[in-house]
Amino acid sequence: MMSMNAPTSAPRSRRLRDGLLLGGLLALVGLGLAGLASQTGWAETMAQLRRLDALQILGLLALSLVNYVMRAGRWHVLARRLGLNTGFLQNARHFLGGFAMSVTPGRVGELVRMRWIRRETGWAVERSAPLVLMDRASDLAAMGIILGASVALAAGGIAGAVPVTILALVAALVATRPRLLAALITVAYRLTGRIPRLFGRARSAARSLSRFTHAPTAIVALTLGLLGWFAEGYAFHLLLVWMGADIGLAKAVAIFVFSTLAGGLTGAPGGLGGAEAAMVALLSLDGIPLEVSIPATAVIRLTTLWFAILIGLAVFPIAERLSLSHKIEP
Repeated sequence: MMSMNAPTSAPRSRRLRDGLLLGGLLALVGLGLAGLASQTGWAETMAQLRRLDALQILGLLALSLVNYVMRAGRWHVLARRLGLNTGFLQNARHFLGGFAMSVTPGRVGELVRMRWIRRETGWAVERSAPLVLMDRASDLAAMGIILGASVALAAGGIAGAVPVTILALVAALVATRPRLLAALITVAYRLTGRIPRLFGRARSAARSLSRFTHAPTAIVALTLGLLGWFAEGYAFHLLLVWMGADIGLAKAVAIFVFSTLAGGLTGAPGGLGGAEAAMVALLSLDGIPLEVSIPATAVIRLTTLWFAILIGLAVFPIAERLSLSHKIEP
């Protein structure tokens, strides 16, 4: 009886743990923003929020949607280059549906996408893993370039922006160099000497990245990423202008991208906590009062991260149902 219950109890305990972790992070973020708002006065904070009308909110959501469509198009381009015989709507469904897991620990959204691919095409996870890795690398490269250019054009610099930019670009470079990545995986295996099968699959996936060294594919992927992430940065600029805190396009984009990257470096799901703290701090250092920086941060996170999650939640059951209906038995 113990052995029969073990397989089901383990996933349940993981879901409970992940749920508690996510709930704790959300509570901490909410309490932090609420605490800051209470120091400046709720009336001032709410007054800033009332400055926004429905049309402006729709504009912010539309710019976020541009980001998601561009990145879904990039996912399709990379999937076809990898050799997947999947159409645009199918790939877009996989990509957008994965957003439902954006704030779950361990990047579960990526695993869900690979599971759908395995069901519908019969491709093992190690065969589709390079697609996920290249998608992440393209994001890092695009955001690194945008951050570097924005900091160069901004009236004042951002402390820590140069190291973060370099780190993002180096990570993107490593993730797109098959031989280098395979060598690093080999070194990691020799240092640990454990899980040889997992490291073997990782090396195999790394070597598959050679498909993406095709120059036209890399240029298209980078261009789509640049357009997508700049659209959200521009949304942040518009939001600040509407709230009466115009700090310039370059500085606004730099703060948005830097905060997003900084949140990711914390390892928290969706960058929760880290991105918000960085955004409020950088706006404050630029002379923006808390009664503006706090609602601006809350609104941009709602219209980017949480809007993506909402789209993911809408697409997820459709993607799950269709993947089961088209399941290819191994």
